[in-house]
Amino acid sequence: MEEKTIHMPHDHGRRGERVIRAMPSSAEIESIADVLQHLGDPSRLRIFWLLCHCEECVMNIAALTGMSSSAVSHHLRLLKNSGLIVSRREGKEMFYTAADTEMVAALHRSFEEVARISCPSREDWHQE
Repeated sequence: MEEKTIHMPHDHGRRGERVIRAMPSSAEIESIADVLQHLGDPSRLRIFWLLCHCEECVMNIAALTGMSSSAVSHHLRLLKNSGLIVSRREGKEMFYTAADTEMVAALHRSFEEVARISCPSREDWHQE
């Protein structure tokens, strides 16, 4: 397959042309932008960070974040639709946690590095 040459107004060694060939597709970029837009809201980012460390129900998330349960439900719906969290039903209660995906793990690591925060260890999650 022949590579398409891109006309560049200035010749600077065709660096941009080489890089653009490795750029993710428009659909991939849109998907990433959607996820980042959802996490651009401080409330959703707090909920997401919390759920990266534990599984909780709506009422407990509301208590832990100081938000109303209806506001938490709204944010959870958006996070779930973007694939960042998952839910499971136990009786009448829904429990939420971060999705077990490479993207979620990478985002969590990124937050830890950018904010220079120390996350609780897995052993800490289960201590009462």
